[in-house]
Amino acid sequence: MSDRYQNKYRIPSSRASFWDYGWNAAYFVTICTKNRECWFGDVVDGMMDLSPIGHIANSCWHEIPNHFPFVESGAHIIMPNHVHGIVIINKPDDGRTDERINEHTVETQNFASLLPNADMSSEPSEPPEPPSNKPKNQFGPQSKNLASIIRGFKIGVTKNARQINPDFTWQSRFHDHIIRDEKSFQRISEYIINNPLKWSDDEFYNK
Repeated sequence: MSDRYQNKYRIPSSRASFWDYGWNAAYFVTICTKNRECWFGDVVDGMMDLSPIGHIANSCWHEIPNHFPFVESGAHIIMPNHVHGIVIINKPDDGRTDERINEHTVETQNFASLLPNADMSSEPSEPPEPPSNKPKNQFGPQSKNLASIIRGFKIGVTKNARQINPDFTWQSRFHDHIIRDEKSFQRISEYIINNPLKWSDDEFYNK
């Protein structure tokens, strides 16, 4: 993966201390399987050919808004050994009190109008960064934040995937990036959608 992505989307080893990951924003996430094993299928002619476990992951991703009504899904892709997606948290009231935080992100109302109707079987992914540490509980209850959303997704996939193969396992952490503006939102969405076309050059490539 190119240096420009690593530079543009670099995140620190720990999550932003000024940010509550339950606040309204669009988040770019990358979730990997343990040891980057290719449980989800393979890329064939630039498109994802999902395995049965890959279809489970795809289905569970689409189910996220049903379990978290304040979440909208942006572009996403199930790759052979990882998942890339945009998670949009859009609560009527996210509880933030410091209006200056709005300088760090685009209003979710704007993001909603940009949501693509992406088909999981042909979507891409984005370059992950060093694993983020779990956020500290410094902003109050953490049951409706990004970590809880991803945890629920991973649990759902694991429960069903292990009925097919009991060895299925996720990497314990996930990578995240707070999307700063609409231009970045569009660029990341396009990267996700086109990722299978560049699978052989992907950092996660594993035959």
